[in-house]
Amino acid sequence: MVAHTLNLGENTMQQITMLDPTSERTAIIRQPLARPASLAGLTIGLLDISKARGDVLLDRIESHLNERGLATNRYTKPTFSRPAPDALQQKIATECAVVIEALAD
Repeated sequence: MVAHTLNLGENTMQQITMLDPTSERTAIIRQPLARPASLAGLTIGLLDISKARGDVLLDRIESHLNERGLATNRYTKPTFSRPAPDALQQKIATECAVVIEALAD
């Protein structure tokens, strides 16, 4: 839990407590992986997080990527409200060099 003070305008301040849904006791600092110089020859994972119309967005992205000769693999999370299961994350990590995750409504 972290306490924050919010400015609600008109000189009104309110302290609230925010809960971190990740259950991490201390913040984990993660360095982003280096981006590849090119996507040529790499497999691109397309992850649908199961929100409405995310598949429509990924269909368009996949079409554009395939027109450029790039390989894609499609994946779908069981539900948008939870992280992808470990087995799905492992599958994506072993089969793909990069991932595009779709969120649409």
